[in-house]
Amino acid sequence: MKINYTGRQVELTPAQLRKTEALFAKLGKLLDGKGQREAHVILSHERRQHRAEITVNYQNHPLVGIDSNADLFNAIHGAIQKLEKQAIKVRAKWRDTKRAPRKELAALAPPETPAEREPSRQVFRVNNRQNGKPMTLDEALLEMEQGREYLVYRDAQTDCVSVLVRRRDGHFDLVEV
Repeated sequence: MKINYTGRQVELTPAQLRKTEALFAKLGKLLDGKGQREAHVILSHERRQHRAEITVNYQNHPLVGIDSNADLFNAIHGAIQKLEKQAIKVRAKWRDTKRAPRKELAALAPPETPAEREPSRQVFRVNNRQNGKPMTLDEALLEMEQGREYLVYRDAQTDCVSVLVRRRDGHFDLVEV
């Protein structure tokens, strides 16, 4: 990870530089260590407070970590921890929304037998204008004797749509809508 330091009235010692580079190495691994990332660090000192502002671009998102502390190294460490949280959040969001199943994994899976496959569902459109006259319940039962599983008809007495369904035990269910 390439790090650019800007110190406003602040200088880092070589020991502090080594420690911060170790922290950035961990952050670089978190930010997909394959690509070269660039971090911009701005250090400032105001009224006995050290302020660290770190900016990194990741997945076309600017990640910014800002922290203030009386100790310079603790301010840098706090800013890096905030960057890590943001990177984990962006990475999880990207992983959850942009992933597609791999074709290789599907090719390695054992083939399904026809019995294991779920039968496809079909929708049948019923023409309700075939027999436009209203029926009584007895006429509907006579119509069901032709081998139908269900019958939708307009009841002659109530002028409501009714559904007559044949049950598995041979009896009928009547649903009045």
